[in-house]
Amino acid sequence: MAAPAIISASRRTDIPAFYLDWLVNGIRKGEVLVKGPYGRSYRVIMTPERVHTLVLWSKNFGPLLKNREARKAIDVYSQVYFLFTITGLGGSFWERGVPTPHRAISQLKPLADWWGPRRIGLRFDPVVYWREGGKIKTNLFFFEKLAPVLERLAIKRVIFSFTTWYPRSIRRTKSAGVDFYDPSPEEKRKAGEYLISVASAHGLSLEACAQPEEVLVSGIRKGSCINAELLSRLHPAGWKIEVPKDRGQRKLCGCTKSIDIGSYALPCRAFCLYCYANPRLRIY
Repeated sequence: MAAPAIISASRRTDIPAFYLDWLVNGIRKGEVLVKGPYGRSYRVIMTPERVHTLVLWSKNFGPLLKNREARKAIDVYSQVYFLFTITGLGGSFWERGVPTPHRAISQLKPLADWWGPRRIGLRFDPVVYWREGGKIKTNLFFFEKLAPVLERLAIKRVIFSFTTWYPRSIRRTKSAGVDFYDPSPEEKRKAGEYLISVASAHGLSLEACAQPEEVLVSGIRKGSCINAELLSRLHPAGWKIEVPKDRGQRKLCGCTKSIDIGSYALPCRAFCLYCYANPRLRIY
């Protein structure tokens, strides 16, 4: 029998928010058929003995938290880890299909009560800058509102990045009439100093996702959203898993290998302007 794998659901689309029924059906069936980014389909076994950890990525866990049958289906796995993205931009023109910050934050406690605060990685990702009314605006300072909540719930792990402007995301943002701004390395270092000062004041661990050395400051570690060593340490049954770096991700990505079951055939409806994905939808 093949060794258990880390299942990622998903970098490519928000499955917990928009495709929960598809995920639950796959869990009950014991497999899912995934259409990959280059048109090749592949089958992924989803039986509990073949899954080390189910990693759920989302900006909205509300549908899952409200669905008792879905939670029961997911509970067949020995470990679930949540990568919850809260940027403070939900409901704005940047993230039209994402809950408001207040609604998103309200989901943290039930998630922590379900699988424990150590199995939540809070992604303050990305930090975005733009010009509006002759001024530079940013979501950076929302972190001051978020950090005390994380401290109170004993959620320690925070992963952040600055926006990476891919050609597709630039075209989408410009077509929406938004004047994005990409800060200099020095501005990003100052932002990093602010973030680590807030994180330290609230006992949080701060990791950078796929960021170059030149923008990192003391106290910020290179991050890996999917971290096999961490997931092995947290596993309730003590299952160890040793997997290499995921070569299918960006060069600076530190994630270890996983099997992603998301598909661009399941287009994300979060409608985030800065997203590198979402290739099938014209949202403006």
